[in-house]
Amino acid sequence: MRALVVDHASPGHLALADVPAPRPAAHEALVRVEAVSLNFGEVHEAVRPQTPGGTVPGWDAAGVVVQAAADGSGPAEGERVVTLGESGWAELRAVPEALLGTAPQDADPGALSTVPVAGLSALHVLRRMGSLLGRRVMVTGASGGVGRYAVQLAARSGAHVVAISRNPAQTDGLRALGADEVHPEPAAVGQPVSAVLDNVGGQYLVDAFAALSAGGVLYSVGRSSEADVVLPPDALLGDGGRHDRSIRTFFLLGDPAADFSADLTWLAGETAAGRLDPGISWRGPWTRHAEAVQALLGRRLHGKAVLDLT
Repeated sequence: MRALVVDHASPGHLALADVPAPRPAAHEALVRVEAVSLNFGEVHEAVRPQTPGGTVPGWDAAGVVVQAAADGSGPAEGERVVTLGESGWAELRAVPEALLGTAPQDADPGALSTVPVAGLSALHVLRRMGSLLGRRVMVTGASGGVGRYAVQLAARSGAHVVAISRNPAQTDGLRALGADEVHPEPAAVGQPVSAVLDNVGGQYLVDAFAALSAGGVLYSVGRSSEADVVLPPDALLGDGGRHDRSIRTFFLLGDPAADFSADLTWLAGETAAGRLDPGISWRGPWTRHAEAVQALLGRRLHGKAVLDLT
């Protein structure tokens, strides 16, 4: 089968190559991949010189089941699915039931491919915040993949959404997704917030933490700034209504990993029905992978990049 593999001599450090097809275990379905979406973290890892050549990256992929799991678990042959895992940038992918969800047959595979990492991360962090009804929730990196899903899901949960985006051109779009406020940086937010989903790190995390009210929590989901987090000496003081604040780390595939099948199915259905906007800002055939990588690493995208396997 064909796959995108790490090749440090090629543009974007990726190249199309022939690799062995996966051999699914008894609990895995074999999926013919139709579209994949790119995440900053996996692309950043792929271009690192330390990443071995021949590695097949890819967390997010959508397609059709061509061979159901031998043990009878999961979807049947012919069902459209959205999948999460490793080595997804390939024509075929073996996936256990816990890491795939079903989708309507007429759903756009490109839109579905944006769901796994971005949609699940946003959904699970917001759930950990508890009831959001009437609470002020800040989302940094709001115009990115996780951020866009977080803005929409938080708004639907009744939160007063405070979106952070450096690009003023994103303001109207974020308001259309449900943001009540849009600011260029956390330091510009005038009133305290109850919770933060931070996708940026660095000074954004420091300033977002300072914006928390008593008992507030900040979830560190992404580090797109690649900057160090340096807290000033008074950042952890609890006086003046700043007590009991916390910073929590987040990893989607925890130990043990959750069964994401129901959540993936729900997110896929909402996206297919148009109730969630996948925010695709770049799309093309996978032969144009170098363009997508350069746009993503160059921070020229606000939303998701999708490659169609054509």
